[in-house]
Amino acid sequence: MAADSEPESEVFEITDFTTASEWERFISKVEEVLNDWKLIGNPLGKPLEKGIFTSGTWEEKSDEISFADFKFSVTHHYLVQESTDKEGKDELLEDVIPQSMQDLLCMNNDFPPRAHCLVRWYGLREFVVIAPAAHSDAVLSESKCNLLLSSVSIALGNTGCQVPLFVQIHHKWRRMYVGECQGPGVRTDFEMVHLRKVPNQYTHLSGLLDIFKSKIGCPLTPLPPVSIAIRFTYVLQDWQQYFWPQQPPDIDALVGGEVGGLEFGKLPFGACEDPISELHLATMWPHLTEGIIVDNDVYSDLDPIQAPHWSVRVRKAENPQCLLGDFVTEFFKICRRKESTDEILGRSAFEEEGKETADITHALSKLTEPASVPIHKLSVSNMVHTAKKKIRKHRGVEESPLNNDVLNTILLFLFPDAVSEKPLDVTTSTDNNYPPSESEDYNLYNQFKSAPSDSLTYKLALCLCMINFYHGGLKGVAHLWQEFVLEMRFRWENNFLIPGLASGPPDLRCCLLHQKLQMLNCCIERKKARDEGKKTSASNNVTNIYPGDAGKAGDQLGPDNLKETDKDKGEVAKSWDSWSDSEEEFFECLSDTEELKGNGQESGKKGGPKEMANLRPEGRLYQHGKLTLLHNGEPLYIPVTQEPAPMTEDLLEEQSEVLAKLGTSAEGAHLRARMQSACLLSDMESFKAANPGCSLEDFVRWYSPRDYIEEEVIDEKGNVVLKGELSARMKIPSNMWVEAWETAKPVPARRQRRLFDDTREAEKVLHYLAIQKPADLARHLLPCVIHAAILKVKEEESLENISSVKKIIKQIISHSSKVLHFPNPEDKKLEEIIHQITNVEALIARARSLKAKFGTEKCEQEEEKEDLERFVSCLLEQPEVLVTGAGRGHAGRIIHKLFVNAQRAAAMTPPEEELKRMGSPEERRQNSVSDFPPPAGREFILRTTVPRPAPYSKALPQRMYSVLTKEDFRLAVKIIDGDV
Repeated sequence: MAADSEPESEVFEITDFTTASEWERFISKVEEVLNDWKLIGNPLGKPLEKGIFTSGTWEEKSDEISFADFKFSVTHHYLVQESTDKEGKDELLEDVIPQSMQDLLCMNNDFPPRAHCLVRWYGLREFVVIAPAAHSDAVLSESKCNLLLSSVSIALGNTGCQVPLFVQIHHKWRRMYVGECQGPGVRTDFEMVHLRKVPNQYTHLSGLLDIFKSKIGCPLTPLPPVSIAIRFTYVLQDWQQYFWPQQPPDIDALVGGEVGGLEFGKLPFGACEDPISELHLATMWPHLTEGIIVDNDVYSDLDPIQAPHWSVRVRKAENPQCLLGDFVTEFFKICRRKESTDEILGRSAFEEEGKETADITHALSKLTEPASVPIHKLSVSNMVHTAKKKIRKHRGVEESPLNNDVLNTILLFLFPDAVSEKPLDVTTSTDNNYPPSESEDYNLYNQFKSAPSDSLTYKLALCLCMINFYHGGLKGVAHLWQEFVLEMRFRWENNFLIPGLASGPPDLRCCLLHQKLQMLNCCIERKKARDEGKKTSASNNVTNIYPGDAGKAGDQLGPDNLKETDKDKGEVAKSWDSWSDSEEEFFECLSDTEELKGNGQESGKKGGPKEMANLRPEGRLYQHGKLTLLHNGEPLYIPVTQEPAPMTEDLLEEQSEVLAKLGTSAEGAHLRARMQSACLLSDMESFKAANPGCSLEDFVRWYSPRDYIEEEVIDEKGNVVLKGELSARMKIPSNMWVEAWETAKPVPARRQRRLFDDTREAEKVLHYLAIQKPADLARHLLPCVIHAAILKVKEEESLENISSVKKIIKQIISHSSKVLHFPNPEDKKLEEIIHQITNVEALIARARSLKAKFGTEKCEQEEEKEDLERFVSCLLEQPEVLVTGAGRGHAGRIIHKLFVNAQRAAAMTPPEEELKRMGSPEERRQNSVSDFPPPAGREFILRTTVPRPAPYSKALPQRMYSVLTKEDFRLAVKIIDGDV
C-alpha cells in the first residue's frame, strides 16, 4: 500500500504564469469599454462657443465593470456637438495635442453656472469617470488609488484613447477625482487637493500664484506671464424692507361669505413664505494678467463695484408652503379615507325622536299618518333647522363640526334661490366670477370630465375643499354633505328645481355626480309638471285638445309652442287620484275607456282600419303638412309623445351589460329587440290614438320616411301617379316594427305607462347620494377641484405674463385631460397633476417676489421698466443671468442698494441721510459700513504656457482652478508634460 501511495506524493502543482490576473482582467475590461464607445484616436471638435457648457446638451452613457468582486461604474460624459469636416483625417493629426489640452486656454466658458464639477474645474467637453458602483463604497487606501491610476494609464496607452479618464477616490461627498489624459508625445495629470480649512497664506491671489508656479516647476527665467480669471460670489439673505406680502388666510373671518379675504367659490393662491431665500451676486474679472492687480493679505484691488461683469442667480426656498397646492393636496387625502358618513358623524344622526323605543308594528301607521308640518310652511331654512335639531339631539351642540353661521353662509352660496320665500325656478347660474360659456376656459370641463365652472357641482367641490381645509376637516365635509343631501330631498319633495344645473338630460361629458344631480332635476321637472297639471285639472277641469281645436291652435301658436302647450294640458286629463308609482301601472281610467266609440281598445287591437276609424282622435299635436292617411284620406296628425327617459352613464352601462348578457341566440335577440322598442311602442300607441284608421305605412311615413319608398307609375287611365310601399327591411316577416304595431293600442301619451318613472329614478338618485362616503365624494369631485385650480393658475399667470408658465399650464391641461377622462385614475397620476399645479403656483409666487424686490411697478421710465421685467423673467428661467452694465446698470444699482441696506441693517448703522448730517469725515468713516459682505466664495483660474519637464520641451498650456469658501478649500491642477 505504501508503495502505491508514493507516486501520488511526488505530484507537484504547476503554476501557469500566463494566466491573466484580476488586475489584468480589469485593465482589459476598461479597454473593451473604451473600444465599444469608439473613444480611440483624436476626433477634434469645433472651438467652444461662449456659454455652450450651460446652454448645450450634455449626454452620458454608462457601463459596469468589476475588479475581482468590487464593482465599478464607468460613465462617459460628453457635450453633444455637430460633427466636423476633420473626421477621417486622423493620419494628418498625429502630432496634434488632444482636444482637452487645446480647450485649456479657451476662456469662453470659465465658471459655468450649471455643469458637472469636472467641467467647472478643468474646462472639459468630454471625459470618462470610473467610480465605485455602490453609493456607500469608496476607494480609501493609497495603494488602491495608485493601482487604479496605473490601470487607467495602461488602458489609455494600449488603446490610444485621448479622452481624459478619471477615477473617483475617497467618499462620494468629497468629490475627489484623479485622472490622466495621453496624447502623442504629451501626458496630462489631473491632480486635486481638498481641505476643510483654507490655509492663511492661500486665502488670496498672491499665495495661489506661489502654489501654481511651484507646481509647474518651470525651468525658464523669467517665467511667462500668468493669465488670471477671478470670480467672487456675494450672498444676500436679508431682504430687509421687502417683506413677503402673502398673508395666511384669517380663519375667523368666514362669516359674511369670506375666508381671510376669500370669496366662496374662489380658491386661495400664493406662497405663505417668501419663495426666494437668497440672491447670489457673482462679480467677475475674466481677463487679468499677473502684475496688473494686487490681492494679498494686506490690500486688494478686487472691488465688486468695479468688476466688469456681474451675474446673478436666485436660490429658491425648498418646498415653500403654497395655499392652492395645500388646498388640493388636503382634499385629495380624503380619497384615501375609509370611513362612511355615519361612522364619522354618528349612526343616529338622522334618527327621529322616539325611534329607539318605537315598535316595528307602528311602521304602517306611521306611513299613513298626516304630515305634521304643512307643506306650504316648509322652506330651505326650516328644513335645515329641523335636520340640525335632529343631529344636535344625538351629538350635542358643541360637537357639531360646522356652526350655524358657517353652514347657513355656505348653503346660501350654493342655493341662492333660498334667500327669497319662494325659490326661483332657475336652472342656470350666471356670475361675473366665472368665465363666459363660449370661452376655452369654460369648456375645460369637457376635457377633465368635471362640471361647468358656474354649476352647483363645481361650487360644491370648492366649498367642500374650503371646509376640509379650514373648518372641521373630514367631519366638516361629512356634515356639509349630509346637509346637501337633505336639501336635495327637500327640493324633490317640494318641487323646487335645483339651481346651477343646465336644463335637459344628464350631460355625459360631466362627472357622474353632476349627472346624478341633473337626473334629479329632470325628475323634479316631470313631477312639478304633473302636480301643477293636477291643480289645473281640479280647478279648471281642462280636457284634451280636440282635432278641430288642434288645427286652429297649430295655426295660431306654431308647432313648437303648441307641442309644449298640448303636452302640459294633455298630461293633465288622467285621473291623478288613482295615480301610482307601480311600474306595471297603466293610466287609462274607466271613464275614459267608456268614452271610446265602437269596440273600444279591443277594436284597436283586433279590428282593422275601418273599426279604428270609429275611435275619437286624442293627443294630437299638429297637422303634418299636407300628408293624409292612405286608407281614408284624413289629414295625418303628429301625436303628443312621451320623451325618452334620460340616463346617466352608470345606467347606460348597466343597460348595455344586461343587453349583452342576453347572448346571440334567436330568443335573446328577440328579447333584446323588445326591450329596446319600449319607446317605439309608446310612439305607435300615441300615433294610433291621434290618427284613427291609420296603418303601419302611415306611421312609417312620419316616423322613418326613408323606409317608405315612393315611385311614379302609370295607372290604367294612363295618368302618372305616386305609388308607395314599405322598404325591404320592413317587409321581413315577424319583424319588430310589425309585431309592435300589432301589439300597440290607440292610447294617447297622457294615459300610457310612463317611460320615465321620475319617482323611482329620483329615489334611486337620493339613495345614491345618501350612501356616498366622503372618499367617494372626493373622488367624484376631484376633477372639479383640479379644474378650478388650473383656472386659478391661469388667472394668476395672466396678471404676470410669464411665457414659460404658459407652456407648463398647457402641458398640465394636456396631462390632466388624459388622466381624468377615464374612470378611476391612479393615485400616482393624480398626485403628479397636483404636484405640477403646486410647482406652477410657486413659480408665479417667485415672479411676484422678484418683481417686488426689484420694484418693477415703481419704475417711471418705460424703458427701465421693460429692462427690469426682462431681467426678472430671465432670473426665473435661467440658472444665472448676466447683469447688463454690471454695477452701473438699472438692475445693478438696485442689487447694490439691496446689499447696502442689508449691511447697514446687520450693523445697526443709521441710513445715508443721518450719515450726511454727521460732522467730520472721520465720524462718517467710523459709522460707515462696507457695501458688500465678505465674499461667500472666491474662485480663481490661473493659466500659462510653459515647456515641461525640460527647458527644451514643447511649450504646453498649464491650468489651476481654486475655490475658497468658509468651510472648503479645493485646488484642481492640470499639469501637462511633453517629450523630454
